[in-house]
Amino acid sequence: MTTGLRPAKEDGRWWRFAIVLVITVLTLVPLGGTVSSALGLSNMQFAGTGLSWASSVIQAVQFTMQGQATLWFENSLALAFATAIVCIVVGAPAGYVLARGRDRAVSTLAMVIFLLQSFPSVLLLVPLFLLLAKVHLVDDLFGLGLVYVGLSLAVSIWMFSAYIATVPIELEEAAWLDGCSVMGGFFRVILRNSLPAVLTTAIYTFLFVWNDYVAAFTFIRSDPNYTVGIGLQAAGHSQILALLVALPPVLIFAVLNRYFSLGGIAGSLTGR
Repeated sequence: MTTGLRPAKEDGRWWRFAIVLVITVLTLVPLGGTVSSALGLSNMQFAGTGLSWASSVIQAVQFTMQGQATLWFENSLALAFATAIVCIVVGAPAGYVLARGRDRAVSTLAMVIFLLQSFPSVLLLVPLFLLLAKVHLVDDLFGLGLVYVGLSLAVSIWMFSAYIATVPIELEEAAWLDGCSVMGGFFRVILRNSLPAVLTTAIYTFLFVWNDYVAAFTFIRSDPNYTVGIGLQAAGHSQILALLVALPPVLIFAVLNRYFSLGGIAGSLTGR
């Protein structure tokens, strides 16, 4: 009986692997074109079409030596990390309230957050621009950071709410019986078992800020405040810089991917 079931399981695994492989190849095709162009592997027989490898490298080095490219990377990294931290600090308690609350006020708050999440963010840029212009925060990285927080906080709250709802309330009740307050149970039980939600929110927020172009182009005017999205356009769409822009998200996901595990909740339920 056991040997008869193994081929079916192996076939199922083979099909899943094939589907994932096809999706991965389709996703990497645009990146492959960028890498090929950056390394000068495409259109090498035409000397007058596009940027050659040498000219692209020289252009990237020039911008870096002038301090512009480095400054763009610093601005984007600062905005991405700051936005991620704020969304985690604010989103975790708000998501906890949505997941555990049952009264009408919480339901109303959940509906408001859902409406904010479903509203097209592009339509908010003009009123946000007028609002920030009144407080002199246009062409200011702090003002752009506020915009990023406002645009990504609703999704962050929903991410935390969906994950915290899967954490058994019995864990909190056991902590309360041991003398923990509600906030103590939140910090000692919920957050300790919500590492995947924290990492998911951090990665989502980081990618949203790092890949943004429209909001940065709307609110930023001067070169020292450019992000990598605007800087890439200012650099003439250099393929070398495009590869450098793609590296931080890949490295961050590769480092944090190993921590995506639900084992903490299972261990807590077994009394560990």
